[in-house]
Amino acid sequence: MKMLWVLLLVLSLVPGAPAVPAQRHSCHKRLLREHGCHSVPAGTDGLRHVHHALPHHFWEGKGCQVICYCNLNELLCCPKDIFFGPKISFVIPCNSQ
Repeated sequence: MKMLWVLLLVLSLVPGAPAVPAQRHSCHKRLLREHGCHSVPAGTDGLRHVHHALPHHFWEGKGCQVICYCNLNELLCCPKDIFFGPKISFVIPCNSQ
């Protein structure tokens, strides 16, 4: 039994897996203040509509890596793989203009 504890202690000290999880982009909220979901593009820089079939969904920034959903007067912005999932995110249209 003592040998098992020693083995577990030694294995726990062996480097291999980082103790801190890898840096992963997470979701964030943005308050729109006086603007609502219908006036987001006019009131907020860097947002573009994703598609007419996805109302209240916007791309954030110049690329198509972060997507935002508008709910009343706030935006919830997440990386597209987190927002839609990896199996669906590749079919979402990207207009990077």
